[in-house]
Amino acid sequence: MRTLTLLASLMCMALSISAAKADRRVAFVVGNGSYRNVAQLPNPPIDAKAMASTLRNVGFEVIEGSNLTRDQMTEKLLDFGRKAQGSDVAVFYYAGHGIAVGGSNYLLPVDADIKSEMDVKLGAAINIDLTLEQTMGDAKVKLVFLDACRDNPFAAKIKSNSATRSVNVQSGLAEMKSGEGTLIAFATGPGQTALDGQEGNNSPFTRALIDNITKPGVEIQQAMTSVRAQVNEETHKGQLPWGHTNLIGAVYLNPAPTTEIANAAPTAAGVMPAATAGSSDGVELEYWRSVKESNKPEELNAYLSTYPNGQFKALALARLAAIKSGPSTTTRNLNAGVDPATFTDDSTQLTEDQIGLDKGQRRDVQRRLNGLGFDTKVTGTFNDETRAVLKRWQAARGYPSTGYLNKLQHKALLSEIVATTPATASEDSPKPARRASAPSNNGGGGGHRGGVDPGAAFVGGVVGGMMGGMFRR
Repeated sequence: MRTLTLLASLMCMALSISAAKADRRVAFVVGNGSYRNVAQLPNPPIDAKAMASTLRNVGFEVIEGSNLTRDQMTEKLLDFGRKAQGSDVAVFYYAGHGIAVGGSNYLLPVDADIKSEMDVKLGAAINIDLTLEQTMGDAKVKLVFLDACRDNPFAAKIKSNSATRSVNVQSGLAEMKSGEGTLIAFATGPGQTALDGQEGNNSPFTRALIDNITKPGVEIQQAMTSVRAQVNEETHKGQLPWGHTNLIGAVYLNPAPTTEIANAAPTAAGVMPAATAGSSDGVELEYWRSVKESNKPEELNAYLSTYPNGQFKALALARLAAIKSGPSTTTRNLNAGVDPATFTDDSTQLTEDQIGLDKGQRRDVQRRLNGLGFDTKVTGTFNDETRAVLKRWQAARGYPSTGYLNKLQHKALLSEIVATTPATASEDSPKPARRASAPSNNGGGGGHRGGVDPGAAFVGGVVGGMMGGMFRR
């Protein structure tokens, strides 16, 4: 029966992977903040980096940029237009200054210097409607997210240089209508301005997008309802995202697990969702990978803001402390010499079975995990407790966090220098026995196994022995 179940799961996985390859997903993600002629915005580049990681994690090819001039934006848009042609899902995300002049919306490159309406019309700014039509017009599903509803920084100049004629210069962005198969979402309502957020963090709108649009099994319009609610609550009803949709079917950026996909009816949109690239934990892992080597405190603080109780919180805080005090000469790089594929190759029950671990080798794995500060019972059996500990070890090293091993990860674990506890006869005994490495002053409290506080184990085993792992992608 178990064999049949495994075969069925593998078949579902194969079908999903095949669908993922056929499903072309392309995204344009840009954040402009370092403006030369108007007030700078500190957060859009951070927003764009986080959004790019989020989309890559669910199978998008991302054309990404930060602080782009007009020429650089044009180059990125041309690349996006070529790759989005005929795609199944195309996403357009922009954070930065945007303006509305004469009822049309424009995005501002960092070198924009607008003195009049004529400058806008002659190309100093980028017309959103024209851009969307030219770059993603024939994509099956088009999703547009504009975190560009800041106040118009050139409004006074444009008005003062247009005395001889009436010119409509709005606050925020003007209303836009979506065509067939399109969803357009603004950070706030037409003609209103949105908050940029606390410096060094994500804006409220982008943070809500990251939290909701790639949740497993959540349809995009349902996700946008959650986005509006989250922003409204976070800003104390000071900002309410607005959108217009003309989608003709259900769209999932991160579908339900493969077994559910196999039993579900095709989506009305006619676009087969990509295979699940990971759970919400996977999104966090991808985000962490994007900032873990950063020397900029604001990027690490952005991670902590997005995931205040995240699995890499201790590492982020340690990294911030290291930046403040300078690099440590005693930090060991535990991933030195590790095959780079270890950081990308996934692991499953199948890959673990291929290693062929016997009971003694499984006990060795458990002892090594204990020696690294990841506390688990040494039984020779990989139960749910050991799987959870393996996930913590994988996440701390930057490996795909599944709870199962593959050959490369097993080899990497064996290469780590640990204080392994000696095997004892009691390990196979049904009677409970205290391991040599377990402290005796447990006091019976807290429910922690072996008397080791999981928090202390994480800090001691990760920060003390794994700072090197976070300096390698």
